[in-house]
Amino acid sequence: MRNTATATRVLGVRFYQVGKVYHFDSAEHPLLGKGDRVIVDTKRGRQLGEVVSILEAAGPAPRGMTYKPIVRAANPADLMMREQWQTQELDCLINCREKAAAIGIKGVKFIKAEYNYDGSQLSIFYNEDEDKPPAKLDRLAQDLEGIYPNATVYMQQIGPRDVAKLLGGYGACSGPRCCSTFLTEFSPISIKMAKAQGISLNQEDITGMCGRLRCCLIYEYEQYVEARKGLPKMGKRIGTPHGIGRVIDVQPLRGLAVVDVEGERYEVTREDLQPLEELEALKRKAAAGCSKHEGGGCDCGAKKTT
Repeated sequence: MRNTATATRVLGVRFYQVGKVYHFDSAEHPLLGKGDRVIVDTKRGRQLGEVVSILEAAGPAPRGMTYKPIVRAANPADLMMREQWQTQELDCLINCREKAAAIGIKGVKFIKAEYNYDGSQLSIFYNEDEDKPPAKLDRLAQDLEGIYPNATVYMQQIGPRDVAKLLGGYGACSGPRCCSTFLTEFSPISIKMAKAQGISLNQEDITGMCGRLRCCLIYEYEQYVEARKGLPKMGKRIGTPHGIGRVIDVQPLRGLAVVDVEGERYEVTREDLQPLEELEALKRKAAAGCSKHEGGGCDCGAKKTT
């Protein structure tokens, strides 16, 4: 592993079309660029990836981290091997599911089988029910290594979002799912994001195939939070040019609230809205007079207007 202080040129490498980007030291391979295929060492063994970004003069890695060196540039033989092994992955998945059923493994969904580029490692991606004890898969891994003696079998547990990412498909918007087309990282999503945007809190409207809150809830959240500033909450009594009424709808992107004033609905912009507390404070101030005439008979306001 290289000394991080000497790393000056770092390449971002991706192993899947919509996967995370990992960084490697390319000091010994200065001619590599975007689009090139490379061989690198990872926690899951030696892998083939594609260069998607270049960090020139990146300097040392963050404290506690190191940039592993790129082993070499991939050659045509590497690419051919990867294609050949990929054709066998579906059969591996079928055999895995059959073996799991035969030895009585329940509550586990086997999603995908994946070889590395030279067939020396076989990864089985699975997901299991969260409300059940973790499944013991050692025997299953041993049985699979008996079927595929030239490969080391890795059982890789993944979460519901990663399952959706691997399976792909279409979302409620009728477009391909974000997670399988362009999302490389999963952001934390909360129910308040749906509330801020006025989205229905019906479970079917805000959850994706993964059973989690939809990733798209975060896309416009900050814009709605910013647009919401200065607008009242639903149900609040508020002052308007038409009189005092109650807020029955808030439209942040239009910068207004819909207010019911004695049975009539009015669209009132934030500039024309006046909190009831301010109106009442102004009335109290006008009725109290000034400090110089506490006993009443204050005519200061009249003097200022003459």
